[in-house]
Amino acid sequence: MTSPFDQITNRHDTDSIKWQRYGADVLPMWVADMDFPSPEPILTALKQRIEHGVFGYGSEPKILLNLLVERLAHFYNWQVSPEHIVLLPGLVSGLNIVCRAIGDVGDAVLTQTPVYPPFLSAPTNQQRELQTVSLQYEQTKQFLKYRMDYEALEKAITPRTRLFLLCHPHNPVGRLFTPEELQQLAEICLKHQLVICSDEIHCDLLLDGRTHTPLAALSPEIADNCITFMAASKTFNIAGLGCSFAIIQNPQLRQQFKRAMQGIVPEVNILGVTASIAAYQSCETWRQDLLDYLSHNSHFISYFTTMYLPELNLTAPEATFLGWLDCRALPVADPFQYFLTEAKIAFNDGATFGEGGAGFIRLNFGCPREQLIKGLNRIRDAVGKLKKA
Repeated sequence: MTSPFDQITNRHDTDSIKWQRYGADVLPMWVADMDFPSPEPILTALKQRIEHGVFGYGSEPKILLNLLVERLAHFYNWQVSPEHIVLLPGLVSGLNIVCRAIGDVGDAVLTQTPVYPPFLSAPTNQQRELQTVSLQYEQTKQFLKYRMDYEALEKAITPRTRLFLLCHPHNPVGRLFTPEELQQLAEICLKHQLVICSDEIHCDLLLDGRTHTPLAALSPEIADNCITFMAASKTFNIAGLGCSFAIIQNPQLRQQFKRAMQGIVPEVNILGVTASIAAYQSCETWRQDLLDYLSHNSHFISYFTTMYLPELNLTAPEATFLGWLDCRALPVADPFQYFLTEAKIAFNDGATFGEGGAGFIRLNFGCPREQLIKGLNRIRDAVGKLKKA
């Protein structure tokens, strides 16, 4: 049966970073935006807002704040108030804000690698010391499953460590951490008086019927020590519209965060607000259909890799639309560059995700299956060239 997500949309000449960086002959499977049109209710809401014709400065959108409060209660049994929510133009700026807000110049920020590259750049951007500890993995046949190394994490904490950055669900390894894993992490951070910033932007992209637990929803004590980032942008493919949010229940932390924003961070995009409201009001059926499609894409990658690419290992993502492929067994120094040159396919280079990422590539499977199959066939052909060499 044909799915609406099978539709191929031409994104060339649309000022898309993803589709224009490497040229027309390269298939882009990098950058965490999907190649699906946003759901119709969002497009309709944007058209109606544009037809109004006036795009002045926006005020605080109470409708959106109330929708967020309702959504957090409904999906996560997490009780927050509108005043706990701080709107942001994007979560990369949020990571930089939190690094600026917590501690002083020269203090340290701890995170786990491999991880989304802005986690590694935000601390140094804000004159903080970056501290990292590696995630560990267990391998079963070709499949890798990552876990936190709590002992190494606690050993990495120093008297100058003030902040821990968590990616949950995890980008790029696709883990959806369990409540037990999160509780153990939170207890370490509380013990050492570390503020936790939990980037949960992929929390609505749960594969195979899984459920997400926000870190701050575990207990009032943890919530009091936590800054959580979320957005509609990844789920509904509206990242370019610039609207996300932080949930900060501790009033002192919230004030610190807002002070760090002053004079630097702009208001959210009014069209981003319009799109987010429509997403949360009218697009849940679309989201469920999307999750089913992404789950099938993920399963197909696993099938294809085990059948045709025994040289590669991979994760089986529990959330996100991002695959993490281990290419270290290939006889190439740089798999990212090799596939770009020989297969005309662009991935994210695993080396940019920090320690533990070299030799890996990140694959974006948020695309029509025909496009995914084309990319996987290009990988197979490029690996086949190595066998013949």
